Amino acid sequence: MGTDHAPGHGHGHGHGHGQLSPTGRHRGRLVGVLAITGTVMLVQVAGALASGSIALLADAGHMLTDSAGIALALAAIVLAARPATSRRTFGLARAEILAAAVNAAVLFGLGAYVLYEAVSRLVSAEAPHLATGSMLLFGVVGLVGNLASMLVLIGVQGESLNLRGAFLEVATDALTSVGVIAAAIVAHLTGFTRADAVVAVLIGLLIVPRALKLLHAAVNVLLEATPAHLDLDQVRAQLLAVPHVRAVHDLHAWTVTSGLAALSAHIVIDDECFTDGHAPRLLDVLQECLKDRFDLHHATLQLESPAHARHERPAHA
Repeated sequence: MGTDHAPGHGHGHGHGHGQLSPTGRHRGRLVGVLAITGTVMLVQVAGALASGSIALLADAGHMLTDSAGIALALAAIVLAARPATSRRTFGLARAEILAAAVNAAVLFGLGAYVLYEAVSRLVSAEAPHLATGSMLLFGVVGLVGNLASMLVLIGVQGESLNLRGAFLEVATDALTSVGVIAAAIVAHLTGFTRADAVVAVLIGLLIVPRALKLLHAAVNVLLEATPAHLDLDQVRAQLLAVPHVRAVHDLHAWTVTSGLAALSAHIVIDDECFTDGHAPRLLDVLQECLKDRFDLHHATLQLESPAHARHERPAHA
């Protein structure tokens, strides 16, 4: 006899979704930052073309990284509010991960191009031509835009990890803009136009690892790998430590989308739990264990008698 239980369906484990998260409450601020960052990014692309600065292009690419991160956070808020259907039982939550994977691939390509172009300019026998006045002007525009974004977020950046992450990203953008300005000043005063390429290499080295990290995380979610914060051996040990639990098998954990981990398992319990009415209480104890110790709020547990094993195919780990 098996008993399936998913939180939110009886046993007092319902989830309230009516209250917005801190990120959701400050969605307007994130939209404002996205508008500023996106606009400055486009201006810097134009500035890179006008001045011949690879550092400006790299800075624009770095801002594209941050714009994409903020856009994904906003998308997650919208998608999380979409109801599930019989065809999409988790709604459209996984769309955020698909977008992140595409975004990471594009950013990696951009970062690789910036590094290639910058290194080519550094090793070239001919010093690159650089319109330092235009480069300085567009660098200042980038810095002003980033400072404006920081002002929008500084008062709320401690309320959630998403808001804190967005603030740190625009702060990093401000530093890269300072690098562009410094390169323009050095090139103008000394004629060392390769300073532009040096700054571009530094910015490219910021973009590529972040893109690879994002791509790795997105692919792990799409492959339904065990969430990084979970140790299934510890989960199994905690479940086995609950009285009346004899065995745990078919234990699986995966990530649906950012911040939403799920788990399923078959739990073999004593026969008398099904006859003395203890099974429902035991199910509650197991769910509370997963929630309190591992922050797992979405779990499906099948309770089985010891004799049920012969009715199943060979179990997974």
